[in-house]
Amino acid sequence: MEPGVSKSSLKESVSVGLRRTGAILLTLGLTVAAASMFGSVAVADGFDWVDVVRVSLVSFCALWLSWGACIGILGLIFPNESVPVRDGHPDGRTAIVIPVYNEAADAVFARLHAMYRALDDAGVLDCFDFHVLSDSTREEAAAAEKRLHRQAVSELGAGGRLFYRHRSPNTGRKAGNIADFIRTSGGAYEYMLVLDADSLMSAETIVEMVRRMEAVPDLGLLQTVPRIIGRKTLFGRMIQFSANFYSPVFSRGVAALQGRQGPFWGHNALIRTRAFAATCGLPALKGNPPFGGQILSHDTVEAAMLARGGWRVRLDADLDGSYEEAPANLVEYAKRDRRWCQGNLQHARVVMAPGLPFWSRINLLQGIMAYLASPVWLLFLTASVVAPLFAPTPVYFISGSLFPRFPHPETEKGLALLFGVVGLLILPKALLLLRSVVTRGAADYGGAARASLSALYELLLASLMAPIHMMFQSRSVFQVLSGADFGWPSSDREDGSLDWMTSLRSSWWMTVFGVATLVFAYYYAFGLMAWLLPVTLPLVLAPLVVWWTAAPAAGARARRNGLLLTPQELKDEPVIAAATCALGVYRSGETDDDRPRSAAA
Repeated sequence: MEPGVSKSSLKESVSVGLRRTGAILLTLGLTVAAASMFGSVAVADGFDWVDVVRVSLVSFCALWLSWGACIGILGLIFPNESVPVRDGHPDGRTAIVIPVYNEAADAVFARLHAMYRALDDAGVLDCFDFHVLSDSTREEAAAAEKRLHRQAVSELGAGGRLFYRHRSPNTGRKAGNIADFIRTSGGAYEYMLVLDADSLMSAETIVEMVRRMEAVPDLGLLQTVPRIIGRKTLFGRMIQFSANFYSPVFSRGVAALQGRQGPFWGHNALIRTRAFAATCGLPALKGNPPFGGQILSHDTVEAAMLARGGWRVRLDADLDGSYEEAPANLVEYAKRDRRWCQGNLQHARVVMAPGLPFWSRINLLQGIMAYLASPVWLLFLTASVVAPLFAPTPVYFISGSLFPRFPHPETEKGLALLFGVVGLLILPKALLLLRSVVTRGAADYGGAARASLSALYELLLASLMAPIHMMFQSRSVFQVLSGADFGWPSSDREDGSLDWMTSLRSSWWMTVFGVATLVFAYYYAFGLMAWLLPVTLPLVLAPLVVWWTAAPAAGARARRNGLLLTPQELKDEPVIAAATCALGVYRSGETDDDRPRSAAA
């Protein structure tokens, strides 16, 4: 069947349209209500130009918070939709492609080893080949990859099924790496399963994805929701718990709105090779980085281009057995977030590209707003602190009136706005926890009591780190807008602690900002002091928070106390256990003769 011929029924189209309309109207309604209430509070001491700025900024923040809350609520309301599945042995051949860039090669090949064995045990290995696509620029990294590739072929008996290619120069980064594979080898495969270097998937999930794609001829891309595994620091365990407990439901909310224009997150997704080759050739943007040059966050753009070509892009939140790792501390998280920030803001050059479906444009805008929200919130806080300096002198006697008129207190509206904001942040999570307890889903997290305590602990930790994350992200946005280009550096995927000096160097400027804000408020806006503490106190303590949450000992203590547990820790996941076992094999397989020699040697 040719792409562009819709397989969506009228009922599906109407249903998706109603969901989108309802979500947009509810978001706008909540935004207008928040802006109206804050406007009443802001002008209680008299109207001035700073109030216009503050109302505009709070409207943007309310819009983003309301949209996130609506997606969470949709995920709770709508179950995973049934999808067509083709039974039996897969027909088409699938390339499992693993792009690497200066990664820890032993961990990459250990995960590959586990997936290869799992597919072999499932009796479907004849349908799959593995391709390690290296863009590594460090000689020692490339040498280790080549050595471990030879070892893996020997260990697995994978001659003719496990391939390695090193590319230099690495033009176009990961997108260029995948494009090079499609040009040279893509014609041999009906599908390609795109992974990251830290990705891991069970054989059951891989086969199920192929069966689902074979059942829908116009399905161009099938995205899973990866669960985070293997984290040991307190920060890592917090985001690991959140990704397992909350992300599937929020992803179901995204899926409820997607229609044919779902998201692509760049990895742990199955792609129809022919569709991708025909529609996803990425152009270089005019001008210099950070807004010109190669498209950095290529995945969202590729999803939009597939949809523009008539192919369905779908997120199936019910697919378990899809895993990845994540940064272990706030510093590494901020480094990764910095390059994502540049890539997403670059989408401002793409969002109005001709022919893109409406919801694909919404997906691009969401990525932009996700990064603008932090500096907008920071500017709002700053404007609120300095607002008393610009407030007009109160006039109690109006011309022609014998009696004075005093400003009307807006305490009730202020409190309503405060509780409304807190509700938007907490309500979806609270409802999800309640549903988990009622439906016994909490058993996967240690039981109702432990799941509840873990959710509370995660909320407290997230609240403590939110101002720090706001500052990191705001700095990234200001750097991009000022023209700084940080490129796309490799990730440090090791789960280690941070020493005190590293924590201090990374966040001392937040302490300075927090102290300066409190001092300024003490002299010029004393009434705001108590309200500022939830934001300024974490900033003052930022080096300590960064150091403490990066401590494996703190993460181990939480686990011993039954906090932040995940299903993968409480029950046997064969592919995870196999990858852990294989890691020892690939780390111990190195010999003196195999190690790369230095230039001096």
